[in-house]
Parts: sequence; structure tokens; C-alpha cells
Amino acid sequence: MSEVLQPSDPEDIKIISLARAARARTDAAQGACVRDTDGRTYAAASVALPHLKLSAVALAVAMGVSSGADGLEAVALAAVEGPSEADLAVVRDLPGSGVVIWFTDPAGVVQGLVEVDASA
Repeated sequence: MSEVLQPSDPEDIKIISLARAARARTDAAQGACVRDTDGRTYAAASVALPHLKLSAVALAVAMGVSSGADGLEAVALAAVEGPSEADLAVVRDLPGSGVVIWFTDPAGVVQGLVEVDASA
């Protein structure tokens, strides 16, 4: 029997909920939420316009940076597929120690946890 991965930190549970809500609000392919090193959260949905395509992770990170975030603690992604290499690269762009990405399906069931190494 495989071990079920569940967050125990209330702050991780919060960003997972916010990622799901961002996705559901717009019926987007992805929803994401990042928590910066000051504890502030930024949630976003993916954008798929003819001339603008952004992953939810990229947009949530951009929202954080544009609000003054200088590092990340954690990320949650609600989507059918896990974080892309581009998502991992964007997360690596902001310093943070032990940054993790919680990946859930659209229903909020945790599918995986990715530790992001800023030096990679």
C-alpha cells in the first residue's frame, strides 16, 4: 500500500486551497499559489490567450515579484499535470531555502511534492 502524501502545515493547506480556488474561479487549466518569505500569498490561474500564454506558477511568481517578494517558501499547483521544467526554473529564480511545490489534481488530492534546489 502506498503512503498518502498530505500537508500538515496549515500554511501549506492554505496555499493548496488558494491554488484550487484560482483554477476553479476561471475554469483554467491550472491554478497556483506561492508563499513568499514574508508569509504573503499570491494566487493565479493560467492564461491561454492567442498572444499571451502563462502558466499559473509563472503568473503567481510574477505577482509576488511585482509586489516586492524577494524569496519563496512554498508553491502549490492545482492541475492535471505536474510542474513543467519552465515552472521549476521560474521558482528557482527567487531565492529560498527548501522551497517545495505541492502538486494536486483539480479536486485537491495531493499527487506529489517537488523540492526545488535553487542551485540547479
